[in-house]
Amino acid sequence: MGSVCIEIIEGNPHLRSLLGWHLQQLDYRVYQAASIYQAREIFLSHQPTLVVLDADLSDGDGIEFCRWLHRQQPLVLMLSAKTSEADIVGGLKAGADDYLSKPFGMQEFLARVEALIRRKRTPVAPAYLDYGTLQIDLVQRRVRFQGEFIDLTPQEFSLLYVLAQAGGIPLSRSELLRRAWPDAIDNPRTIDTHVLSLRKKVELDPRQPSLIQTIRNVGYRFNTEILNSSITPSPAKLMKERLA
Repeated sequence: MGSVCIEIIEGNPHLRSLLGWHLQQLDYRVYQAASIYQAREIFLSHQPTLVVLDADLSDGDGIEFCRWLHRQQPLVLMLSAKTSEADIVGGLKAGADDYLSKPFGMQEFLARVEALIRRKRTPVAPAYLDYGTLQIDLVQRRVRFQGEFIDLTPQEFSLLYVLAQAGGIPLSRSELLRRAWPDAIDNPRTIDTHVLSLRKKVELDPRQPSLIQTIRNVGYRFNTEILNSSITPSPAKLMKERLA
């Protein structure tokens, strides 16, 4: 649980400290805030998985802040001394994932936290990625580019998948190495060798790459725009036409 970050926003300092202590005993990383202003700063700095939010803060509207949190997409456990059905429904509609009325027992609080954390499991990766002229089959580990199957090594397949999945965002060599081969101990510069090999198989002109672009002082970027706009033949098809 050490990787799970929780932010507690509670106006009562004694309760805030008590909740934080119990969560830390379960190995959660905990940050505490006493006001909405402080809570927003902490959230933007640490991006917690779960926010425990006191709806009755004195310096602002907890319900309105919950709506803001909902747009940021953390889990929200709302705490409130208000126990009417209308208050509970209002909190849930504002974006809270659960609502706990004060006073409450510590074991119930911890059980609700753990139940919410279980919801935040990593989504199952899709079996197939379609980028228009590029299709990546994650089950068979095959790649079809512009209608032709491309013969890739396991390392090349992993690298292409990571680049494509980034959706055009440049990735550093270290980040590519970490994502493509998490257990590798290679120097990040070995990425250059794999990129060179991959370009020979998916670029029309590897010397002037348009699909896998080098971003100076950053690393590499996958040009997703060209996949939907390009109508040129694949390297494999172009080679066949030249030999015909």
